Amino acid sequence: MSGTTAPLKRRAPVRPARVLLHVFLAGTALAWLAPLLWAVFSALRPYSETSGKGYVSWPDTLSLDNFTNAFEQSDMLHYFGNTLVIAIPAVLLTLFLSSCVAFYVSRFDFRLNLALLLVFTAGNLLPQQVVITPLYRLYLLTDLPGITASGKLYDSALGLVLIHVAFQSGFCAFVLSNYMRSLPHELTEAALVDGASVWRLYWQITLPLCKPAMAALATLLSIWIYNDFFWALVLISTGENMPVTSALNNLSGQYFTDPNLVAAGSLLTAIPTLAVYFALQRQFVSGLTLGSSKG
Repeated sequence: MSGTTAPLKRRAPVRPARVLLHVFLAGTALAWLAPLLWAVFSALRPYSETSGKGYVSWPDTLSLDNFTNAFEQSDMLHYFGNTLVIAIPAVLLTLFLSSCVAFYVSRFDFRLNLALLLVFTAGNLLPQQVVITPLYRLYLLTDLPGITASGKLYDSALGLVLIHVAFQSGFCAFVLSNYMRSLPHELTEAALVDGASVWRLYWQITLPLCKPAMAALATLLSIWIYNDFFWALVLISTGENMPVTSALNNLSGQYFTDPNLVAAGSLLTAIPTLAVYFALQRQFVSGLTLGSSKG
């Protein structure tokens, strides 16, 4: 009785270049995470301990007191609500308007097709600091009685929503137009032959196929708009109307600031962005890798 044995597979030799690559990637990851880990370490320590022993020292006490105090002292729940009032409409409006522009310039051929897309994209090339002075004056001169609490576009959530939509639509239109160009034209041509309207062609045929790209953009927009500090600082004057990023100023005193408390507050404000990313992680990654395997 004779039996056959499977040939033993030889392990591929470990190449020095691959070892160096993994060491470099691990070092880069640690360097990237170092500030976050240091903020967590500081937020878990009381200020009395770090002021006496220094921040580079072995901790005697680790607790969540700074997180509790930061949440209560800054009235963070109220400012979280302000941020949601700004971020949710801004993300939805940006995706809707930019998808309309992308659909028009990608699925219809006309002479100013590329020029129209360039106009929307060029808005992202302007630094925010360049347009803030005329924009500030414009917001002060725009009266909205009965629509906003301040009676003007200035110092209102509507003003922040509009400026976010204006600045983010160009990038989203550019990304979505490139994605829509990759969709087969036979789908739209067949729908037109069957008598479908332009709106149905956009809403029921093209837009459902763009869900991965829309999810990736929704993740990016949520993070960008949520983390905004510049526009809120300039276009909002009432402290009660500030978003959560600006509310961190409530943790800073006039003569004394507890850096451990500020670190805890900063980590608390980062939780919603992490939740959005992990909730849409699969769609975000698939949206970024679309077309990578096409020849």
